[in-house]
Amino acid sequence: MMPLAGIALAPLLVSPPALRPSPRGSVAAEAARRPRARGRVRCSAAAASGGGGGGDAGELSRATLLWRAAKLPIYSVALVPLTEGIANIWCCAMTNPISILYLRLDAAVLVITWLNLSNDVYDSDTGADKNKKESVVNLVGSRAVTQYAANISLLLGFVGLFWAFAEAGDVRFIFLVICAIACGYVYQCPPFRLSYRGLGEPLCFAAFGPLATTAFYFSNSIRSISSGIMLLPLNKTVIASSILVGLTTTLILFCSHFHQIDGDRAVGKMSPLVRIGTKAGARLVTLGIVTLYTLLVAFGITKCLPSSCIVLGALTLPLGKWVVDYVLKNHDDNSKIFMAKYYCVRLHALFGMALASGLVLARNGVLL
Repeated sequence: MMPLAGIALAPLLVSPPALRPSPRGSVAAEAARRPRARGRVRCSAAAASGGGGGGDAGELSRATLLWRAAKLPIYSVALVPLTEGIANIWCCAMTNPISILYLRLDAAVLVITWLNLSNDVYDSDTGADKNKKESVVNLVGSRAVTQYAANISLLLGFVGLFWAFAEAGDVRFIFLVICAIACGYVYQCPPFRLSYRGLGEPLCFAAFGPLATTAFYFSNSIRSISSGIMLLPLNKTVIASSILVGLTTTLILFCSHFHQIDGDRAVGKMSPLVRIGTKAGARLVTLGIVTLYTLLVAFGITKCLPSSCIVLGALTLPLGKWVVDYVLKNHDDNSKIFMAKYYCVRLHALFGMALASGLVLARNGVLL
């Protein structure tokens, strides 16, 4: 399944491209370059923390800035709900949905592109991204161009999703998609900007968990000339997997705020971490990881998920512990905690792959 391959590659898209060492030059020349390299590392750390210090902007590699602005690892949040929806079809409906996958994938990626670009636009309006060198608005130098690109991405994405709805004919799909997009809008766009009131995480959970995952499941309803529309039934397996996807996605958003607390507080963006601080936030991450795996086991015991999902999901436990240990150790170090969200992306991607693979194995009679 192509989405699984994409998710498997997502964890590799975490670190910005590194400069290749030159095969030429002496040891002395290499030593002479080290102070400059250390300066660049300090500059990168300052950029990660959202600060304006740490060196001149020109010292920060433009490739690194572009990499961060593109946010490629974050696109796993489009892949995972789609993959879970497809895997639920494969497991529960016993049909082959692969032939209608690609249109939904393209549309989902375009919607995430809108979400990322418009977030940069509206954060630039409030001044939250004033010192964020990797902001698309700051890189492009034009708020209007970034806004146009965001709007075009949303339009094209919605066209693709509506096309999928026209093929499936299940009104539940397009309704849930509109609700998910509405969550993204009220999260960041005026006059709502609910993320500034600390409501970003609940909106994120709803949008990418129950709404998006269930929507992509419904998108595979079948329109037949002879029998009309064959609607897929909503079942406990879809609900359980959507809750787990929502939790891992929310962890990404929550951890992305650790290094932005000072900047968020300055512009009145009252994220949960601004309200409770990094130490309590680190404990909340621990609680979130514990809740994730507790629910995984509970869903297995109650037969909401097949045993294959539980076994494969449990294999990601070391990565979950890694996230917990890293956040507890570095929650107050902006130069390091910046990477926490990317480690959460790894967990999100691999946990999603484990769930989807477990559903596929269950269909084939492996660890039912």
